[in-house]
Parts: sequence; structure tokens; C-alpha cells
Amino acid sequence: MEYSSPAFRGRNFPSVVVLCIIAACAAEGAADVHEEWRWYLGDPGHTHYSSLKQITTRNVARLKPAWTYHSGGKAQVQCNPIIVDGLLYGISAERNVFALHADTGREEWVHKPAHNTGSGTVVRGVLYWSSGSDKRIYACVENYIYAIDAVTGACIESFGNAGAVDIKTAYARDISTMYLSSTSPGVIYGNTLIISVRVNEAHPAAPGDIMAFDVLTGKRVWVFHTIPHPGEVGYETWPPDAWKAAGGANCWAGMSLDEKRGIVYVPTGSAAFDFYGADRVGSNLFANSVLALDAASGRRIWHFQTVHHDLWDRDLPAPPNLVTVKHNGKKRDAVAQITKSAHVFLLDRDTGEPLFPVEERPVPASDVPGEETSPTQPVPLKPPAFGRQHFTEDMVTNRTPEAHAFVLEKLRATRNTGPFTPPSLEGTLIFPGFDGGGEWGGAAYDPKTGMLYVNASEMAWILTLYKVQPEGGSGQDAMVARVYAENCMLCHGPDLKGDPTLEFPSLHGMKAKFAPAALVDLIRHGRERMPSYLHLTEDEVNAMARYLLELDEQKAAQMKAMLESSSQEDAGERWYAHTGYHRFVDQDGYPAVQPPWGTLTAIDLNKGELAWQVPLGETPELAAQGMSRTGTENYGGPVVTAGGLVFIAATKDNCIRAFDKKNGRELWKAPLPAAGYATPCTYEIDGRQYVAVAAAGGKIGSAEGDAYVAFSLSPRGAR
Repeated sequence: MEYSSPAFRGRNFPSVVVLCIIAACAAEGAADVHEEWRWYLGDPGHTHYSSLKQITTRNVARLKPAWTYHSGGKAQVQCNPIIVDGLLYGISAERNVFALHADTGREEWVHKPAHNTGSGTVVRGVLYWSSGSDKRIYACVENYIYAIDAVTGACIESFGNAGAVDIKTAYARDISTMYLSSTSPGVIYGNTLIISVRVNEAHPAAPGDIMAFDVLTGKRVWVFHTIPHPGEVGYETWPPDAWKAAGGANCWAGMSLDEKRGIVYVPTGSAAFDFYGADRVGSNLFANSVLALDAASGRRIWHFQTVHHDLWDRDLPAPPNLVTVKHNGKKRDAVAQITKSAHVFLLDRDTGEPLFPVEERPVPASDVPGEETSPTQPVPLKPPAFGRQHFTEDMVTNRTPEAHAFVLEKLRATRNTGPFTPPSLEGTLIFPGFDGGGEWGGAAYDPKTGMLYVNASEMAWILTLYKVQPEGGSGQDAMVARVYAENCMLCHGPDLKGDPTLEFPSLHGMKAKFAPAALVDLIRHGRERMPSYLHLTEDEVNAMARYLLELDEQKAAQMKAMLESSSQEDAGERWYAHTGYHRFVDQDGYPAVQPPWGTLTAIDLNKGELAWQVPLGETPELAAQGMSRTGTENYGGPVVTAGGLVFIAATKDNCIRAFDKKNGRELWKAPLPAAGYATPCTYEIDGRQYVAVAAAGGKIGSAEGDAYVAFSLSPRGAR
């Protein structure tokens, strides 16, 4: 276990200057904050909790749609909107910022970010800040931070350069040609905006520096290096020159803020490249860590690393919940961090010490040349994991005899010795999968009961490494194969066919879709989920474009053979990539493991015990065949209320549901225009409580949309 205790006990914490909640409450006529949803995921501590209780276990079945807003475009919308002074602020499928009247869905304004090229990724929310009459929305789209007037939707020109700050320019290292985007909102502490960023997971990748900016000027206030520089704590856990070129160890999931302590709690992801680390030997602090930083200065207070030298893409996927539990008869302020591996690390908020034991378990060593795995990995003993940890033969699907036989044969051919089985050339089982366990939707915490509610996917994936084509290969085809292997194969696969369920398109038939100049531009600058490849040379980009425009089945087969043969050559070559993200499914595309494929779990953090667990979601075509309560893969988190309910969408079956928080019984279900891969919010206006969620699908083969939907009780139902 790796953590350090702070030397700050007894210090005087800085007072918070004009925090948005205080300013809003002090303003004349401001709404009761308990009626609103002023922060991403509910509050600065990201509890996903609401004290509203008009909607209860007794009347929730009478919830009806109140309004639907179509935000424009068709793409993923994973936004958890905020509600301030009667307005709902969100992000559209086209990554435009908008304000609606939260009781009717009527549009107030739409702001189109000036630098939105369409090559970024989803945006999961926005931030609100106010001081007197100055009311602002801060949104990060691609690599820019925007300041927007919350009342009018106009750009605030005094912030940064004409209302925007290019995050790339705040780095000491030149990352101008590297991919960087911002998906989840950061936090605002006084006049300091602390942001989270997403970077490339392969090479080259920008470092995951945690940065703070002045909310008025846009100037950078402080920076914390997650890949430590010489003289900084953790420097010895990397090769000596890693700080100059290594990437990743970034916070893409968002962060949580303790306003009273003045501490921001930052969850980080893995170092790049995700699955092979010969160039980053060591435990790699501060990747895969919960960081407690002084929100005013960025000074490290403590850290706790959840995976050493990560080779499994075990990013910490969600902001931690700031909780207060009863532990050994005393109240303890703590940080509850969920993981993709379906664990909860419960850490003291002041010191980072685990409240329940964490065991450093011996794990298998890698046999891939050049790789040096960590000999142990930390595993919390309590609470128990909220997802299955081992995929054994008795768990193979029984959907049909044919499916059982298909999966069993594949399972036996895959390396599978437990959760930390190293990546391999023959294929390694990853269970829970790359998308959890827990994911970016996070968990909901009820401060009245000490109960944590978390949804999880129970899907196995298979990770296969291959050796990158040697640099010395001759001819244009060899160069194209190398460029493809290093930059494209992880998404589009060795056969160039991609994976529609992961939103990775096929590269076949490009000639019918693109003119040469347009394809070159796409490769250089990216689009939607595809990052830009500005680091490629002009010859490399042009060669790749020509190859794709001439691609046919014969050329694709030749490329596949070249890529796969490279894994068998020259065992001394020290660079490996992977063949892409592959779900482990049967021949019909259903999960290889027996249901449930998605769950909702209640965890008693006071006791460190699971209270209940139920399947989350349905597979309609299988239910019609008598195979019910399968659960589904799910994205987006829950909300818990004082009315006794847990609201969650998240499932592939295009529904939103309400569960009794005491026992997990499903009490209400309603259809959505598309799958609601987002965390809902709940708020009250003029005495009526609403539950709203973004419903735009777009993942795991779901149809895309652009809707936000709100539900409420009729006046009769509210009694």
C-alpha cells in the first residue's frame, strides 16, 4: 500500500472566498439550494444526494414525462445538468452549451463554443460561479475552457483570450501536436477553477498535470505534476527522464471538493501506454491514485495508489464521494473511491489512511519481453467487491448449448489466472472489463444512512498484445503498417473493420466517403471520438490516406497478416501494442458470462458490507424467450433522495428506473427516447419535484439521439 500522511494536523485551513453556493444563497430572492442541483453530481463532494422528498416510494409509480428538449445533432450526451435559479444548464450532442427553463424545458439561450471543431469527445457537465451580479457558466470543450454569462449566454470576453483559454498553452512541455480534451467538469474553489483532462492512452501522450486557473482572468494559478519532476515526491517511481516525455496519469473523471478543509480530491488514471510499460519501469506515482491537494496552492497533502504500474487500464473512473461514516463507534470524514475492478477504497479524508484493511497481494509476473510488473497489488478487504472478480468455467453462459461450447473453448485458450493476470501475446481475460465494474457515472451516497449505491457492468473482455512492426521494415506498405499499428489498430483492429458496439467504425469503403484532401484532414485533425494525429509527418499522413482510399479485401488481409506476423518476430524488440478493445461475447454477440450483466448494489459503508444487489436493466429479446432479469451493460450513475428512492437510467434498454433504497425493489420504470447513458439530476421548482436525464444513446450499439427528458408528478400525484 502506498500512502503518505500529511504534516498538516492542526493547521488553519484557508477561508473560502465567495463560494458559489454562499453567494447564490445570499443573493436576494435566491432559491433554496436544497431545491436545486447547483453542482455536477449534486454537490462539491459529489454525493449524488438530494434532500427532496415530494417523490416517494408510495407515489413514484405516478411519475409522468413533464417535458422533452431536443438539443440538436445525434451523438452521445453524457451530461449531468445543473439547475440554478430556475434554469437548467447542459451540453448538447454537438457540444453546445444551453440554458433551459427547468420547469418547462423552454430554451433560454444556446452558446456555440468558438473553437468547437467536432473532434473532441463527450462533455459530462458544466460549472457555475457567481459573485454579486456576475454569474457565469464554465464549460470545457475539446482543449478550451469557456466563460459564459449565465443569464444571457454571451461570451465573457475578459476571460482568457476573448472568452476562452487553450489548456494546451498552460503546459510547460510542448504538447501542441498531442491529443487533449476535457470530458468531466472539475471544481471551483473560491476564484480558482481546477480542471480535469483526457489525454491519449497510447504514444505520444500529454502528461496529466492537474492545473488551476483564475475564474476572472483565465491565468494559470498552480500546477501539480502527476509525473513528478526531479526533486518532487514520487520522482523515483519512474525512469529518470520520464518527466520529459511520459504521458497519462491524468484525471479525466472529475474531482471532488471539501470546501471546509480547502482540499480537492483528485482520482487519476493510468500512465501511457496503457498495456505495456517497459518505458515506465516503477510503480508510477501519481498514476492510478487518489490525490488530496490543497485547493488554493496545488500542494500535495496525501496520496493513495490503487494500482501499481498499471497494465490493465484501471483508471480511477469517477470522482470520489466525500462521506461521513460511523467507524469503530466514531464519526469519520472519509473519501469513498470506486474502481473499475468493482472495489471501494474508503480513506480517511485528512490522512489518506484506509479505514478498512488493504492487503498487498502477490500477483503474477509478466513474460512479455521488457515488461517489469509490480510484485504486489493493493486489494481492500472491506467492503467486498461489488462485482465478480474471477471468470471460472462454471460461470460460462448457458444461454444455448452452442453458446456455452463456443465460450468455453475460447475461455480455455485465454490466459486467466485472476484479476491481475498480465497482458499477453495469446490473450488475457480482463474481468471486470475495461469499462468496469464501476465507471464514470460514479456512486450515490446517502448521508443519513451511510449507504453507498453503485451500478456496475459485469462483462469480460480479452486483451491481446502484439509486437509493433519493426522500424526497419522496407517499403511504403511497411511504413503504413507501422503507423497503423502504433496509432489506429487499438480502435479499428487488425482487420480494419472496427467495432460498431464501441463506436469504432470500419475503415473499409473509405473511397466512397472521402475525397483525398478530406481524408488527409480527418487524419490530421480528427473528428468526434477520433483524436488528431498532428504528430505524424506529412509523408505518413499522405501514405495512410492513399492506402485507405485504395483499400480492398486483399489489401486488408495483407495488412492483417503483416501485423499479426510481427508478434512472432525478434523477441528482443521492446515495444508492444494491443489488437484493440474486445468484449468477450458468444457467437451471437451476447456476454460470455452468465447474467447478471449489470447490477445495482447498496453498500453499508459504516459496516463495510454489501446490503443488497439487484440486476439493472433487461434484454428485451431474451426476456421474450423467458430469460429475464439479465441486467445490461450500463453507463451513467445513480441519484439517491430523502424520499427513499434511487433513480438511475444507464441501461441499454432505453429506460429510467426508480428503486426502493432500502431493499432494491424496482418501483417505477419509464421509456426514454434513447438510452440514458448519463447520471440524472433532481430539483424542485414552484413546489414540484422533477427528475431529469440526458437520453441520447450512442454507446454499445445503441441508436443516437439528442434528448433531455424531465419527469414529475401531477398535482394530484404530489399529494
